[in-house]
Amino acid sequence: MKIRSTIAGLAAIAAALPAFAQVKINDALTVTGWATGSYQYTSPSPGTSFDSFNLDAGYLDAIITPTKNTTANISLYYRPSGEGGVSPSGAELTVLDANVAYTNTAGVTITAGKFLSYLGYESFYFDADNMITLANQQFLAPIPGYHEGVKVDYSPTKTDTLGFAIVDSLQSKPGYAATEGDGEFKHNAGGEAYFTDTSINNLTLWFGAGYDTKGNFETHADTVLDVWASYTVDKTSSFAVEEIYKDGGDFSEPGGTGKGSNWLLYYDFTANSAWNAWFCVSGEDVHQGPSYVKYSISPTYTVNANLSLRAQYSYTSYSKYGWNSANFLGAEAIFKF
Repeated sequence: MKIRSTIAGLAAIAAALPAFAQVKINDALTVTGWATGSYQYTSPSPGTSFDSFNLDAGYLDAIITPTKNTTANISLYYRPSGEGGVSPSGAELTVLDANVAYTNTAGVTITAGKFLSYLGYESFYFDADNMITLANQQFLAPIPGYHEGVKVDYSPTKTDTLGFAIVDSLQSKPGYAATEGDGEFKHNAGGEAYFTDTSINNLTLWFGAGYDTKGNFETHADTVLDVWASYTVDKTSSFAVEEIYKDGGDFSEPGGTGKGSNWLLYYDFTANSAWNAWFCVSGEDVHQGPSYVKYSISPTYTVNANLSLRAQYSYTSYSKYGWNSANFLGAEAIFKF
């Protein structure tokens, strides 16, 4: 009941706020953030239905620009222990972004510190997701989260951008909810690279790859290949498609983190400035393991720049899993500033 009252109160406050996207403290400091809360109900077959009502996560980000070419970024991430926390100990608060970036006169940006992986069409951040639940990631979890290292990004033309990163590990430590890597380079450094092209009008093509050597917590090397494309039909419609391949060794192998592929197809329809809906078909196939196909619809109503309300219905058909199928219903409030 307490969380219900909290979310209802936040909704009333956010609805009354004037529209603003970021809080500019001064010329060198900008603060932004978000919080999400949701009700989620799952009915598996066979099995007993279950539900949850939670404050899912919160994020506070500070961007500091001491000079024209230098940017520092530090953020705090909160995830309740009831949602898995951010570490095996159940810690609820952690530092996500902690990096400094410098852009030279040739347009090359070098970033050092802790930052988010390049890989993945769907967002790591709850407020920026198309749906309440991700289209994939259920078994394989091929898309990395945060890690530490150095990355370089460059746009050789107006339509092409590329980058690469050397990081402490591609995948996060087990149990850390994708919030950090393993914190050391000596035993298993990782790497990522990507290339994106927008030379065709309304079309974005993205290609990326990641590799992780064996290490303290990963006893099998990891390879991830990720390709996605998005196409804007007009002001009301757009499509996105993605294919991900991961080879972290079969789950049956010692230290194996899964081998297989994910795919998704999104369609977005925007009715007006307040209403839009995502329609998605997605799937996952684990080598020597389970697979599924998931059908989802997720409409969102934007109250103002600070508050959005989202719903989702999904039907998932499973193979080689304890469930044959599952129905999912969810409602979510998203607060931004």
